[in-house]
Amino acid sequence: MCGNNMSVPLLAEAVTVSATEKETAAVIFLHGLGDSGHGWADTLAAIRLPHVKYICPHAPRIPVTLNMKMTMPSWFDLMGLSPDSPEDEAGIKKASENIKAIIDHETKNGIPANRIMIGGFSQGGALSLYTALTCQQQLAGVVALSCWLPLHKTFPQAASGSGNKNTPILQCHGEMDPMIPVQFGALTFEKLKSIVNHDKISFKTYPGLLHSSCPQEMAAVKEFIEKQLPRI
Repeated sequence: MCGNNMSVPLLAEAVTVSATEKETAAVIFLHGLGDSGHGWADTLAAIRLPHVKYICPHAPRIPVTLNMKMTMPSWFDLMGLSPDSPEDEAGIKKASENIKAIIDHETKNGIPANRIMIGGFSQGGALSLYTALTCQQQLAGVVALSCWLPLHKTFPQAASGSGNKNTPILQCHGEMDPMIPVQFGALTFEKLKSIVNHDKISFKTYPGLLHSSCPQEMAAVKEFIEKQLPRI
């Protein structure tokens, strides 16, 4: 692998699960609030495909309004978790640019954008949706777990320059999620249908699942990755 990771701050510390054969695709996966890339790297390693590289960056540590301004890993500030809560617009846009820098780095190193998928859980899933919908390059797909669309009121206008109107999106949500209720996931699904080709979006819910993932959900994620990033 050529290129200099140091020029992309999030890549320097990211957890990377390398492919076991020639790398022809990449999945960039973003963790949730207060977490790190390590746990999701382990989860993805369990469903890995031999030609796919998995990149799990760590969010910077910042004060989070929702948690009494405590400093913790967070992609952007969170003021609340309801669809009407005020949002950190500048922070969301900056975080999105940092993820796009990872995509650019991978394309410069030989993996085309249409062989790169982004995804995430909770706040990370939210950021992956926003990044894909404002990205000019067409990506392979988006995995959005237990999340929402940030700055939803700015869409569909915010996606006017997006190359991802026809990019497949897999949305998954636990039906008993106490943090991000499944109704918010359903609202996000309806909003997405006004932004992208609704035939490309699937919304799967899981009975009894709280704010976490489960084996059935990860099996769906693996199937989605296999379909959108086949071996070439």
